[in-house]
Amino acid sequence: MNKVFSRTRFRLLLATYCLLFIGYSGFAQRPPAVPLITIDPYTSLWSFNDRLNDAPTRHWTGKEQPLNGYVRVDGKTFQFMGAPAMVLAPVVPTGQKQPYEALYTLEKPANGWEKPNFSANGAWKTGQAPFGNQSDRHPAKPNTEWQKEIWFRRIVTLNDLNHQKLLLYLSNNDAVEVYLNGVKAYEVEGITSDYQTRPISPAALATLKTGKNLLAVYCKNPSGNSFVDVGLVDEQAVKLPGAIVKATQQSLKVTATQSEYGFKAGPVNLTVTFTTPFLLDEMETLTRPASYITYSARSTDGKPHKVEVMTTLSGLVAVNKPDQTVKAQAKRVDGLTSMWIGSTTQKVLGQKGDDVRIDWGNAYLAGTSINKLAINSPVELASMFSQRGDVQGNSEANVVPAEAGRRAIAMINELGAVVTAPKAAHVIVAYDDLYSVQYFGQNQRGWWRRDSSMSADKMLADAEREYARVMQKCRQFDQQLYNDAQKAGGKEYADLCQLGYRQAISAHKTVAGPKGEVLFFSKENFSNGSIGTVDVTYPSAPLFLLYNPTLLKGMMEPIFYYSESGKWKKPFAAHDVGTYPLANGQTYGEDMPVEECGNMLILAGAIARAEGNPSYAKQHWATLTEWVEYLKKEGFDPANQLCTDDFAGHLARNANLSVKAIMGIAVYGQLAKQLGQADVGEQHLKLARELAQKWMQMAQDGNHYALTFDKKGTWSQKYNLVWDKLLDLKIFPPEVAKKEVAYYLTQQKPFGLPLDSRKTYTKSDWIIWTATLADSQQDFVSFIKPIHRYADQTPSRVPLSDWHETTDGKQVGFQARSVVGGYFIKMLEQKWK
Repeated sequence: MNKVFSRTRFRLLLATYCLLFIGYSGFAQRPPAVPLITIDPYTSLWSFNDRLNDAPTRHWTGKEQPLNGYVRVDGKTFQFMGAPAMVLAPVVPTGQKQPYEALYTLEKPANGWEKPNFSANGAWKTGQAPFGNQSDRHPAKPNTEWQKEIWFRRIVTLNDLNHQKLLLYLSNNDAVEVYLNGVKAYEVEGITSDYQTRPISPAALATLKTGKNLLAVYCKNPSGNSFVDVGLVDEQAVKLPGAIVKATQQSLKVTATQSEYGFKAGPVNLTVTFTTPFLLDEMETLTRPASYITYSARSTDGKPHKVEVMTTLSGLVAVNKPDQTVKAQAKRVDGLTSMWIGSTTQKVLGQKGDDVRIDWGNAYLAGTSINKLAINSPVELASMFSQRGDVQGNSEANVVPAEAGRRAIAMINELGAVVTAPKAAHVIVAYDDLYSVQYFGQNQRGWWRRDSSMSADKMLADAEREYARVMQKCRQFDQQLYNDAQKAGGKEYADLCQLGYRQAISAHKTVAGPKGEVLFFSKENFSNGSIGTVDVTYPSAPLFLLYNPTLLKGMMEPIFYYSESGKWKKPFAAHDVGTYPLANGQTYGEDMPVEECGNMLILAGAIARAEGNPSYAKQHWATLTEWVEYLKKEGFDPANQLCTDDFAGHLARNANLSVKAIMGIAVYGQLAKQLGQADVGEQHLKLARELAQKWMQMAQDGNHYALTFDKKGTWSQKYNLVWDKLLDLKIFPPEVAKKEVAYYLTQQKPFGLPLDSRKTYTKSDWIIWTATLADSQQDFVSFIKPIHRYADQTPSRVPLSDWHETTDGKQVGFQARSVVGGYFIKMLEQKWK
């Protein structure tokens, strides 16, 4: 009976799948990175390549976290997922492993400082690496302090030049330039928080010689933490048995909740579908830390073929550093086979930071009808599967810890004799983190684990039981999202929304608060690692306003609590509540008063619009009132204080920041009227309109409005104006947005509209907000097409960066951040119409 039901259920699912995707292309271009298992900031596996079997799968930070897949067809084995892992052999060690001395200066040296024949004297001193200020955020302890700028020269000795792939190994905060023998080897504007490999330019590689070489480095740090350390490593591949060949990837389709690959493995076609069921109207499904991998195989020659599929999950998924040790175990509960792997030292919530991975809790593989499973080294598992289709493990592997990269758990799905009709199976990939966030001194569980009776076994059983229903609903949702996005903004816009959906959600963790409330914590991925940052909440908000405002309230609630509890004593909103995953109070070194007050007020008004009532604002009215008073005093003509777009340095009298303050005052007035405070409401709306008129006079700069009130001949995106349109506030006359949009269209570059006139880089989330100011659909699409080109053609193969160069499409900084939820603002506008 169960077998009949399974076949029937599969046919229904297959039919639904076919119907849904007739005429539906999905993201037809090449994503910069493909989301695979995207659960939260810690459990987040991606493919950074065109083909799934070109390289190991990686955590969003870029660290290898291998999830490997092999299919055995009539005894011949093909690898379709992952690739042999890479080992980094030190060539020139960094200061993290072996402190070294170098000549350095904190004063700008003469031209040619990076050349071998340069005479480093005068201001140059001898210091020991790593170089940086004293902070617990660094990946290694600095030995020589600097703050704003540093230049250093290091003589390195190479004994031979026979390397598989020589790479830089560095950590930099912020921008860095690296030279080898006077030739530029690498340059980047953004931050590399932990040590990462980076390519060396061919011209610089060509200068290397045996014996002494010069490694010269420049690093600048406008504000906050400073750190720089550079070495060289040789990236060496671990070889698998020669009998294993690569399957041929034939297709890739990325939708909102799924990434689907098609492969040819001899006479069999294999479809591999990764599904993270981010259904925002189902809190239990949304927060369950489990994703699915579905395998579907069919014969291409009409003949039956024996097909077996093996999935392996490395211990590297459960640790922060490769040299940490892990242990693993397998068990069966009520017909479900599960295997877990986790670190031997379980320091729950024992670390914080940006470029770090979880090393507490356990990673899981689970499935039904699994008879062949093992715990062993990845190479041994691949070898045994290739030789005999079995993976009997080393008995010691269950009890003897090993380095994370030398242990993996494996399951085999036997599909049996496959003919023309597809046969399918699936596995579950999950992670139980035990406790997810520390919230003002108290460890909090993930939302799914808020009931003390919930366990990993029950969670996996729920995921298995719900598989068929969830898969069908995900496909239906993906289709609806694409249709809605295409209707709102065209095909290119729909593609971008699909690409950003899982990334935006998985950069959060949903936690049950002390009172049982929903807390939805963001992590500033490759930004600074802050948790609950208000100016990350603000750009990501449209996605959650569109599908589930409760999650947006869950982002804002910690900031409200921080002020209302008396823990935050300043008369404006905090920037953050800590460094992920420790939400114990702001750790960012500089306040952003106008920015964050404006953000919180605007979002409170947006929630009232989304929910149809101002009850959430009413709960926090005293705090909102304090913040609007701050904006009335300091917001219109802002002092030289930090704002979210100060990548090129601080600005006083920022016109776009002024718009945000005016919008915050106006939203407060709108909320007051909704709460029955007519006089207070009209007073604030009147003030906002008066300030808008004054703003127009002070920011006027010919055919556009200036970047700041005192600098003519400049410009910037005034994306904060979008709330005047969305919330129907009628504060600024319509001609303001029209004038700005017309001017922006003359300033576009191949890969987008620059953020402002100071630099050519941009923020893609803000471009889409700016584009939503346009009344013409044609103008909107004109702004979207260059961003789509960026997503398709960027050479930066990382989870979508929201900060990129408009001239060449390269990543400047940031990746895998939640702010791409801001892409959904055009869909939100359409819904609110």
